[in-house]
Amino acid sequence: MGIPPQQMARLGHYLLTKKLQGEERFPLVLMLELTHRCNLACAGCGRIREHRDTLDQTLSVEECLASAAEADAPVVAVSGGEPLLHPHVREIVSGLIAQGRFVYLCTNGLLLARSLPLFTPSPYLSFNVHLDGLAATHDRLAGRQGVFARAIAAIEAARQAGFRVCTNTTVYKGTDPDEIHRLLRLLMAHQVDGVLLSPAFSYQAVPDEIFLSRAEARRLFRAILTNSRGIKFYNTPPYLAFLKGEQELPCTPWGNPTRTPQGWKRPCYLLTDGYSPSFRALMAETEWERYGPGRDPRCTDCLVHSGFEASAVLSMSRPAELIRALRWSLSP
Repeated sequence: MGIPPQQMARLGHYLLTKKLQGEERFPLVLMLELTHRCNLACAGCGRIREHRDTLDQTLSVEECLASAAEADAPVVAVSGGEPLLHPHVREIVSGLIAQGRFVYLCTNGLLLARSLPLFTPSPYLSFNVHLDGLAATHDRLAGRQGVFARAIAAIEAARQAGFRVCTNTTVYKGTDPDEIHRLLRLLMAHQVDGVLLSPAFSYQAVPDEIFLSRAEARRLFRAILTNSRGIKFYNTPPYLAFLKGEQELPCTPWGNPTRTPQGWKRPCYLLTDGYSPSFRALMAETEWERYGPGRDPRCTDCLVHSGFEASAVLSMSRPAELIRALRWSLSP
């Protein structure tokens, strides 16, 4: 388990407070998209296609910090596009940390090594580097040669400089489980603090031949997660069990609200049915019961962590899951 103890304690206190207050819907992770500009055009990404007409729009430092304060989630995923392209990313990250939030800066790694002097190592800051396979696979999906090598070099530089680093791997149709095993072992050898796994979401703007059905995803994840002893996952045990089809979880899109330069994305990180002017409006005006597998056909094959990881965290309040969570949090 690679999650900092401070984050585990903060999240536990946050969940207990919300439960005592009787709140049913609240965010766990704020997805803060600073910009949709990117220096890659990855095969499975819907962002640069969806926002191709508004790539010049960005969130200001003030908008980012006000949005974080309004949602008041304990964790903020700073993303894009490529957030390191934002001219004020340093001020945004430092401001979020000053608010007491745990920040995961999501990057493709191309600008990470040269950007390290902008930041200070902290248990409140982790760089989340996207890697979808070993060199040939990742470079093909990223649409450029050498991306994998530069990302690995950036991970090494960040670790040597004392930063926390985790990785995020998206699984597509045709993914080789053995390759993912080798990737995860390689990342452990590079001493990353943890890895995230998730199946790709079938964006309407992206050709669907690379995406998995729910049944295909579960067969693939059963193969990937076999013999995964020694891998430090950031995914919770209930979510990993969900990926393998060993348990079901409801979709909780409000657990990971998304703030973009266009507004608060409705209903979730993956679907865009409009934008709300504030977090309060997003929570109050979104018809949450309309979404999720069996309700909206776009959600049929979705198993993505942004929809289900919050459900997994909430499920860990049950006694059996609390024991499981304790074992997970104490594992090396």
